Amino acid sequence: MENVVKAHFSRADHIYTIQKVMMKQFEVVEGAETRLWMKSSDTSCERLRNIHITVLDSCLSSGMTVIMEMRNADGTWPSSRPQIMRNSVEDQDSYRGQPGVCGLTNLGNTCFMNSALQCLSNTPPLTEYFLRSAYLEELNFTNPLGMKGEIAEAYADVVKQMWSGRHYSVVPRIFKTKVGHFASQFLGYQQHDSQELLSFLLDGLHEDLNRVKNKEYIELKDANGRPDQEVAEEAWRNHRRRNDSVIVDTFHGLFKSTLVCPECCKVSVTFDPFCYLSVPLPVSKDRVMEIFFVSLDPVAKPVQHRLVVPKAGKVFDLCSALSEMTNVPANQMVVADVFNHRFYKIYHADESLSCILDRDDIFVYELSSGSVEEDGDEVVLALYLRERSHYRDYGSGSSSYGTSLFGHPLLMAVPRGQCTRDALYHLFLQRLERYVRPPDLSEEVEEEGEDDDDEELYKTQTNGVSDGDCEDDGERPRTSERDNHCDGGHGDGQADVPAVTQTWPESAQNPKSAGQASAEDQDSIELRAGCSTDDIASASYRASADASSTSLTDSQQGSGCQQQPSKTESDCCPQVNERQAKRKGCEFRRRKLLFTIQAVNSNGTTERGMGEDGSAFSFSSQPYVAIDWDPDMKKKYYNENEAEKYVKHQSMEVPHQQTTVQLQECIELFTTVETLEEENPWYCPTCKKHQLATKKLDLWSLPEVLIIHLKRFSYTKYSREKLDIIVDFPLRHLDFSGFLLKKAGTNGEPPSRYDLIAVSNHYGGLRDGHYTSYAWNKDNGQWYYFDDSKVTYAKEEQIVTNAAYLLFYHRQDKIRQPTLPAPSDSSSPPSQPANDVTSLKYDAMEGTTSCVNMETD
Repeated sequence: MENVVKAHFSRADHIYTIQKVMMKQFEVVEGAETRLWMKSSDTSCERLRNIHITVLDSCLSSGMTVIMEMRNADGTWPSSRPQIMRNSVEDQDSYRGQPGVCGLTNLGNTCFMNSALQCLSNTPPLTEYFLRSAYLEELNFTNPLGMKGEIAEAYADVVKQMWSGRHYSVVPRIFKTKVGHFASQFLGYQQHDSQELLSFLLDGLHEDLNRVKNKEYIELKDANGRPDQEVAEEAWRNHRRRNDSVIVDTFHGLFKSTLVCPECCKVSVTFDPFCYLSVPLPVSKDRVMEIFFVSLDPVAKPVQHRLVVPKAGKVFDLCSALSEMTNVPANQMVVADVFNHRFYKIYHADESLSCILDRDDIFVYELSSGSVEEDGDEVVLALYLRERSHYRDYGSGSSSYGTSLFGHPLLMAVPRGQCTRDALYHLFLQRLERYVRPPDLSEEVEEEGEDDDDEELYKTQTNGVSDGDCEDDGERPRTSERDNHCDGGHGDGQADVPAVTQTWPESAQNPKSAGQASAEDQDSIELRAGCSTDDIASASYRASADASSTSLTDSQQGSGCQQQPSKTESDCCPQVNERQAKRKGCEFRRRKLLFTIQAVNSNGTTERGMGEDGSAFSFSSQPYVAIDWDPDMKKKYYNENEAEKYVKHQSMEVPHQQTTVQLQECIELFTTVETLEEENPWYCPTCKKHQLATKKLDLWSLPEVLIIHLKRFSYTKYSREKLDIIVDFPLRHLDFSGFLLKKAGTNGEPPSRYDLIAVSNHYGGLRDGHYTSYAWNKDNGQWYYFDDSKVTYAKEEQIVTNAAYLLFYHRQDKIRQPTLPAPSDSSSPPSQPANDVTSLKYDAMEGTTSCVNMETD
């Protein structure tokens, strides 16, 4: 910067005159790419972008300093050299690799941009145009539809760095900033569609490089019966009068649009240019779903089924399909989504199947007939499994124990007459008998009296009810279930029971028994001290069929801070006096249970103050109950391995044949007749009103590079989905002669055969995913796989997948043969340092096995 040369210029001189003088003064070699800066102050400089304006128009004045900058050999500029993804600059400077084989750093959810850039970078005519700096003469700084040449310059910088052969990976931060500046939808670091970015970029490059400086107004004319050839030539000529750039030369074609009025049969023919073809995919009316069926039989393991259901169907259709396999009535099934050991949602029978994603863990539960009837005698409970910690959580303002969910939640029907604590304990134990081992009598006696204080405190605080430390309280009489068991029964050691007196809501009458629940939060469950009449048989931990409980009245209170009295001991057992009841009740509580029962909300957490207002339990919501395990008891009696086991139905053994369609079928769909939708009618000039006309698109002429967009993302009024079917596209000799109205090979027309040069891939679904790309290097003829900053060799048989989203085809007559030999060993990846930095990865992509190590967008 100390080498300052003074020179005199006229205010009428152009900036490129100053540039030529400076190149001569500083002995810059001919053909070197330079750019000028105007030093506006001691701390800032301003780019002199347009070298075709005068000194006066550029606001240059006497005494001002002009700085000339020369592009580095690696494609960067000294003023904006990006961060190099190596440990040292020397390592990067010494690297020499194959030009074009260069990764792009993920800046945060920018894999969509990287994928599109890699495909465009490996489009030979466009890349060669930028590498030879032809764009500098065609930058359009005055186009009101353009970006003042900034998008073209930013793209040129990225391409020159990628094709310098001196970078393992390039950081496209400046390009990302420019894109966000001119297209606000790409601001920030949200996930986007690579096709939308490609569409914006091609349009932006076209307007920045448009050779037409002043666009004239051209009135479009209808065919009015004229020959197609004449109308097409006129349309293309008019298009080129307003649009003339390297983008038009390379990517633009022409298709014929035919509209027919259904009323007056008026035929309107127009020819419109296109930059890419968006072809639809054949949409299947069915979808394959994998679910787990949980039987009423507590010993039976869950069974995994594969079902074929209508895409536009309801949840009831899923139950009907499963009913054919299991012979269980569809109306006795409930479909639920289990996530993180709790019920994420319990689906209603009339809900759409589109609400269920392929990656959701769906369980279908069989219920008894009494629980699904509107006035049935059973209530459906959502049952969670929780493990309490060894330590109390004093920081929460109470001395309660912390709990954590585990295992699969359950849905089970319970007779209304058995909603006492003791009856529920035996019913739950019976339901869990496949993986919970009941203790025998000797184990029970051994446990008696152990850890009495801690256990008693836990029992009393868990349900939010005070037991009074077994002291006699005339105002709150309690029952002694021990009396009724003749000292041989087994109580559950809790003062209060969730007495659930509600029905399953009409909208969710199909619960399951494997682990899912709805997301209703404001639930309140009555906890009662009941009096059981179980006999000695209850020692075997089976619920007695004739177990009875005290009837619940509307005046009884819920699980608040008070224990509502039920029948007194003398009512239940008149021959036992209160002193005996008190003594036996305390003895009963000293027996340690496998688990305790707690009323919870849909998240599986206890809400403090639940039912404190004393109102009766609401019948309009789904009851949730948690089984709380002491860690030692869980380890001893709960078999985790057995609880996770399931069996596969024979439908799972049949390999799922993924649908495959030919690319030609998609192109045929593109050219079929369709009727316009009500939201997009056509104005008929004859009828003088809007009509739902029939429309047909035909290909008239094709460009040198044809981009085919596979419309994998389907959006309708009723559903949204991604189509994962495999489109079998040819790598060579894609022949369009059967689709072109304007026949190739006649009158000097170019041929219509194409070879594949690049593919943009999308892995994942609607809500998240990852973009990568395959590309064919024009210099050595080798295929490469680009995954952000990571680049590896690719084989041709790897390219056709169900992830293909954008296809780039190059017309055969324009393909230049590779000038370099193919790499000697194409089975190993290109040479990269061991500390190569790659973007953030994840391995939870839509349940697929082929998409591991993908970035989370």
